[in-house]
Amino acid sequence: MTEGAPEQAAGPQAGTTTVAGWRVLVPRPSAGSSAAEVALAAVGAVPVVVPLVETVPPQDPTPLDDALLALGAGWYPWLVVTSAAAVPVLDARAEAAGRTLASLVADRRASVAAVGPGTARALRAAGVEVDLVPRGPSTASSLVAAFPRPAPSADGRPARVLFPRGDLAAPTLADGLRSAGWQVDDVVTYRTVDAPPPPEDVRAAWASGEIRAALLTSASTVRRLDETLGRPPAGTLLVAIGPTTRAELETRGLPVAAVAREQTMAGIVAALVDAAGRAATTATAAGDLDAPTKEDR
Repeated sequence: MTEGAPEQAAGPQAGTTTVAGWRVLVPRPSAGSSAAEVALAAVGAVPVVVPLVETVPPQDPTPLDDALLALGAGWYPWLVVTSAAAVPVLDARAEAAGRTLASLVADRRASVAAVGPGTARALRAAGVEVDLVPRGPSTASSLVAAFPRPAPSADGRPARVLFPRGDLAAPTLADGLRSAGWQVDDVVTYRTVDAPPPPEDVRAAWASGEIRAALLTSASTVRRLDETLGRPPAGTLLVAIGPTTRAELETRGLPVAAVAREQTMAGIVAALVDAAGRAATTATAAGDLDAPTKEDR
């Protein structure tokens, strides 16, 4: 998953945490200020923004355009969104037809589900009211568990869900809703592609340990991190935004320092601060006088 517009960072003030002064890799596009940059600044860390993957529209937008036309005609009682990356593409395709995503949803009073708070925030920023956000982890399984059962249809047609997804999305959401009795139309809305390799100075800072941590928000960013920057030096903290990202780290044999309790940028930064505090306490308890300090790095 990818989170939405900048949010207020919660937690300790700058200069009072174990990550103050740390350089932290943020594998996101550099256009605009991201929520991760805001949250890191609040705890005194320095973001190193490096895009590892990029999201682009589908090569053929016709199936998506047809699905949005059907949404505006009342064909779908539910729109289900599992990534903030889908929202700008949906809005752009709606605008290409002279509408907005918000108007397509509102005209026929379609209900909208978001997988987590970041996706919900992106939808609300586009003017779309969100009716369902599952409690707990921002995962497809949580959303399936929270989703209502379909109501009987007067004309006998199956209740439909529009699921605009990324090309790498797992089948968990679609399969789960189908098992519950929904007819799910899953339409590729964006593609995840590799970004250009990181610049040489970032490679050098990563290899030397000057970059102390990385915030990882999807399995694809984990893959590109491993492929383009390589294994992190000992002591570099890799923090996952959720269980899917953690699973990819574990599959690749990469150390997981922490997993965010809340799948937002403020949540992942809070997890980093906690992990750094635990690491510092462990090093002190072990009398690790050789552990590198910020100055050594």
